[in-house]
Amino acid sequence: MSPNTASASVRPRTCGIPQLSRVTITRDSWGIPHVRGRSDADAVFGLIYAQAEDDFARIEANYLTALGRSAEADGEEAIWADLRQRLFVDPAELQAQYAASPRWLRTLMQAWADGLNYYLATHPQTKPRVLTRFEPWMALSFTEGSIGGDIERISLSELKTFYGRPTPPTPEEIGMVPREPSGSNGIAIAPKLTANGRALLLINPHTSFYFRSEAQMTSDEGLNAYGASTWGQFFIYQGFNAKAGWMHTSSTVDNVDQFAERVVQGSGGYSYRYGTERRPVTTRAVTLRYRKTDGTTGERRFTTYRTHHGPVVATSGGRWIATALMWKPVPALEQSYLRTKATDLAGYLKVAARAANSSNDTLFADAKGEIAFLMPQFMPIRDDRFDYTRPVDGSDPATDWRGLHTLPSLPSVLNPRTGWAHNTNDWPWSAAGPDSPKAADYPRYMDQVGGNARGVHADLLLTGKTGWTPETLRDAAFDPYLPAFAKLLPGLVAAWTALPAGDPRRPSLAAPIALLRGWDHRWGYESTATSLAVFWGDQLWREVGSFAQAERINVPDYIATRVSADAKLAALGAAVDR
Repeated sequence: MSPNTASASVRPRTCGIPQLSRVTITRDSWGIPHVRGRSDADAVFGLIYAQAEDDFARIEANYLTALGRSAEADGEEAIWADLRQRLFVDPAELQAQYAASPRWLRTLMQAWADGLNYYLATHPQTKPRVLTRFEPWMALSFTEGSIGGDIERISLSELKTFYGRPTPPTPEEIGMVPREPSGSNGIAIAPKLTANGRALLLINPHTSFYFRSEAQMTSDEGLNAYGASTWGQFFIYQGFNAKAGWMHTSSTVDNVDQFAERVVQGSGGYSYRYGTERRPVTTRAVTLRYRKTDGTTGERRFTTYRTHHGPVVATSGGRWIATALMWKPVPALEQSYLRTKATDLAGYLKVAARAANSSNDTLFADAKGEIAFLMPQFMPIRDDRFDYTRPVDGSDPATDWRGLHTLPSLPSVLNPRTGWAHNTNDWPWSAAGPDSPKAADYPRYMDQVGGNARGVHADLLLTGKTGWTPETLRDAAFDPYLPAFAKLLPGLVAAWTALPAGDPRRPSLAAPIALLRGWDHRWGYESTATSLAVFWGDQLWREVGSFAQAERINVPDYIATRVSADAKLAALGAAVDR
């Protein structure tokens, strides 16, 4: 393929691949591939081939992660991330699930594997680190396109301590290090508030650079989707088709739980208490390969443990900790793909009934003018007496999951009277202004983070506004106001103002305080106040982030309500020095 604007078909250089004569890939002036096939499978073949042209290395890296095989390329230190993955990913089980999956889905997975293998066969200059051939079942290991799946919420330090050597938590795990600035922002606006009477959708996701590819895939079977795909996946993760658009934000729901098990060892092995019973702890041997420093391959064998709640991932207070999360590869891949063909809200909800989306909130808009905010559909029903943000007593049957919530029972927003809905990785209770769901009507596990400043900002931008156009919505997305600092800085100024006249901090901090006091809380390329405020916030984050995380409070709220005046002033001094 040539990365220019010309249209070209993928020409056969090997035999036995039916898609070759039915796929056309056209790259526009930006290099973005527009893939057309007669069937959906043809489009999948072309999409993944085009992805491989652009960045095969990222495709391979993603599947090494998903399959639990990164150590084969990166060395023994990656063993622990591989082990974490293999607690859930069993190649034999995935092969069996592939064989039992619907024929239409097997056809897509086969086309996916064919596209990657054809690329490798025709590009001998590409040297895979490990994966020299792709098999269709492998697509089931990587079915959801967000950054950081549910499995990655399991602490590697705690996993190492249980299955290997005692390992203290990292600063990142306990919240002592500010995370890379990120945030997904989705806004849907109904026709009554737009200039042309059509719904608008803002898709403003957070990713690292080059985390996703961009493409259009079209077929004669009704597929016509454009947007972003995570490298190696054959569906548009977020984007739009001719009639509907969908956008995802990482959700704040609590649907990954830990159960503290009472385990004892007897002559027959380990068992755990469940009510009045003793149940056997099941075991599974996992063998992981890793690349040695001399280039040869080594192996490490682990005996992994599992209760009916899930695999054991840690120990705490003498209890084994088992993690329960969604692991339904076939329905998850079905839902991820089929929603790209939904043409209206009813169709999208029909696909969502598979309840195989666990980590994403969704903003939706369609050509009929309907808009929606949707919570993740995988939401276990639990006893709200228990605090599931922390390990619950696995020996108490009352803590068990009891099926899933139905879609109508979730705190979603369909066609709100306000005419808009938004999400900024925050709680659902402010998704649509006064038409938002009410927290008192739902279990507390529907949110574990709370609101955030970006949500406050979205409310300010949307409330009372009409005449929206694509241009004004884009301008709103980049509005420079920073409401977090509008909330936090008055406390800092008050701390300085309250200093005694003879306190040496009064003169030393007078200039930075004056700068911040006169700031309008709007970022700008030449704004010294913005830099100073951000440095101040970062300093406090390093100091109190772990405490905020332990109390399940977001860091800005913790700074506003828990941090002393002296600590705020000391952080300002450090920010000035920086």
